[in-house]
Amino acid sequence: MVREGDSAPEFTAPLATQDDVDEVTLSDELGDGPVVLAFFPGAFTSVCEDEMCEFRDALADFESLDASVYGVSVDGPFAQQAFADDNDLNFGLVSDFDRSIIADYDVVLESLAGIYGPVAKRSVFVIDNDGAVTYSWVSDDPGVLPDFDEVRAAVEEAA
Repeated sequence: MVREGDSAPEFTAPLATQDDVDEVTLSDELGDGPVVLAFFPGAFTSVCEDEMCEFRDALADFESLDASVYGVSVDGPFAQQAFADDNDLNFGLVSDFDRSIIADYDVVLESLAGIYGPVAKRSVFVIDNDGAVTYSWVSDDPGVLPDFDEVRAAVEEAA
């Protein structure tokens, strides 16, 4: 499992926004402020929607610290794009459709509700300018949301 102090595993993957599907490479995002990776099991599920909307509503707080926020799920980029549009998400969603990122971060949930999987465990990582993980939270229960105040505090420390 990726822990605080570890180097964040590198990735390049599709990036979906409301308007476009592009590509993102983690190392290209480092150096301008902390990066928050918020892994979630699946688009268009109620708890995931709540989590991503919480990040949406708090994005100004993160941006004031020069932090970038990315949601990460195994959904395809076009499904993520529809999810971002439906929920007015103002940050990018990383498509880990080949499940390599969740494997590298060791946040694989083998089954969601016994019908869908493997997917990402609900988890949050804060990565500093040097690529080190400064905060790690992983839940085995997909119904549990992260402590958003704790995530904000971790971003402040990494800024």
